[in-house]
This record gives sequence, C-alpha cells and structure tokens, in this order.
Amino acid sequence: MSAPYLLEIRNVKKYFPIQMGLLGRVVGHVKAIDGLSLGIRKGETFGLVGESGCGKSTLGRVILKLQQATEGDVLFEERNVGQLKPNELRRLRQEMQIIFQDPFGSLNPRFLVKDIIGEPIRVHLRASAKELDKRVVELMELVGLDASRRNRYPHEFSGGQRQRIGIARAIALNPKFIVADEAVSALDVSVQSQVLNLLVKLQKELGLTYLFIAHGLNVVRHISDRVGVMYLGKLVEVADTEALFAAPMHPYTAALLSAIPRPTPHNKQERIILQGDVPSPANPPSGCRFHPRCPIARDKCRQEEPLLLPLSEGRQVACHYPLV
Repeated sequence: MSAPYLLEIRNVKKYFPIQMGLLGRVVGHVKAIDGLSLGIRKGETFGLVGESGCGKSTLGRVILKLQQATEGDVLFEERNVGQLKPNELRRLRQEMQIIFQDPFGSLNPRFLVKDIIGEPIRVHLRASAKELDKRVVELMELVGLDASRRNRYPHEFSGGQRQRIGIARAIALNPKFIVADEAVSALDVSVQSQVLNLLVKLQKELGLTYLFIAHGLNVVRHISDRVGVMYLGKLVEVADTEALFAAPMHPYTAALLSAIPRPTPHNKQERIILQGDVPSPANPPSGCRFHPRCPIARDKCRQEEPLLLPLSEGRQVACHYPLV
C-alpha cells in the first residue's frame, strides 16, 4: 500500500500580468504554471525537472505560499494552504521549508553563521541563549560542519559549506517537507554528490519529504523516488525514477535523457536534438505545447492538447503518441 499524500497540488495556475504604459495596463499574462496537478507522498523525494523558464521554481514558491496561486489549491496534510489565516500560516512555516539555489546570495553576509542557522528558532520558538546555542551546535554537526566555526561569517566558508549552512537552517524547526530549489546546481560536481548524500542521510534520520527541483535528469536520478518532467508550465510525464530512465514515454523526456553524458564510449545513445527555442509562456502554442519542437508531432498534436493520463501503474504521460 502506497504512503498517503503529504502534499497535493490540484489544478494550480500561476499567471504573471504583462503591463504596459504609465498606467500599467495589463495586455497579457505569462503563464508560468498552467493547470498542474500532483501528489507527493509522505517520506518520498519527488524530482521535478525541465528547462529554464518552465515554471519549476515558481511551483515551489506557490507551494510554500511565497507566491499566491492564481487558481487551484495546494493541500498540505489536507489543509488548504491558500485559505489559511496568518497565524495558521505562521505555524505551517515550521513544517514547510526551502533550500535555495544560491549558497552565496541566500545567506546574509552580515550575520554570523550561528545567527543564520538560529534565526528560525528565534522567530518561531522560545529558547534561551544557551538552548539556542546548543541547537545550533547540533544542527551544524548534523550537516557535517565544524560547530566551533559558528562565530564566523558566511564568506569564510566554501560554496559546499555554505549550502550546508542553508540546509541546517532549513531543518532547524524539524519540518516535514522541504523544497530543494536547484540546491546543488551552483556547486562543483564533486561537491554536488556530497550534498546529495547529505540530503539522503537527513531524509532517513529525520523522516523528511522533498520536492527536489533540478535542471537536468542526471541529478535527480540519484535522490528521487519519482520524477516529474515539466515543460512550459505543465507536467508532460510522471513516473518512478528507474522506470522513467529505462523507458521514457514522452518525446521531451527522451530528449532530456539523450543529453546525459555516458560513462563509457561503448554505451552510446543517439542524441535527440530539439529544434528551436522554448516558446514564450506568454503565448504558448495551441494543442500540445511541445509540438513545435517535437520530432514525431502530427496534425492532432497541433490541434488538441493532450491530458496527463495514466498509461500504467505509477506512470502518467501527456502525449497523443507516447513512445513504447
């Protein structure tokens, strides 16, 4: 029996107005998320991938209500996040946290590390100076940092260490759910693997649930239980990680997989080159949004928008002609 959903996203849309003139007349909308539904089970890591501008990070911010959804509902443990009162939302902040992409820009350079990590505790919980310092030491040791350096500033740490500081801050309140928004994309490859291993370790020890947002499939494979592939504001494929890598069913997923470098020259796979650029989310194509770049597009693809439908157990695909 599958674990229950910790988080459910129901037909969420997020549109940003396009304004012109001195009076700010609205002449259109950027459809960053356009009718997306998704469930994330308790204790799993759901990987979300797609090209830049597809709406991945916007979705993460809408889930945490850092941005308000235009339409649709976000349910966390069956509580509608969009309908919570300010005091209820404040309590929810303890259960939902975020790890930002940039380990350099996301930390206040004027704060000591102990103040950066301890700030959520000061804001949400009552703790004496001694209790706060003890908790900061515990958190730094938990993420593999030398707690004796807690009185230093962020610039005195490497990029990987700064990201560990951000992770320590994110878990300070013992949350249940974390959005990792391209949390390793700014790090060197060797450091990426160390941070990914740390996230896996923390998940096992603390019972965390992750939405792991990444630019490429090669990163999410090593941490995700399931993967969703996003294109121009919509999900085009959702599957268990190994099933998706073994046999992608959407042409866009197949193209992303073909771009992953292979470890040996004997394990060759034909590269699928997508033609053209990603269309503007302010004016998405009719029918299937991927059809202008799809190598197998037909007339039906240009006229009818495919729905994200189940093809097999654990597999959903939005394609009129899925690959087999």
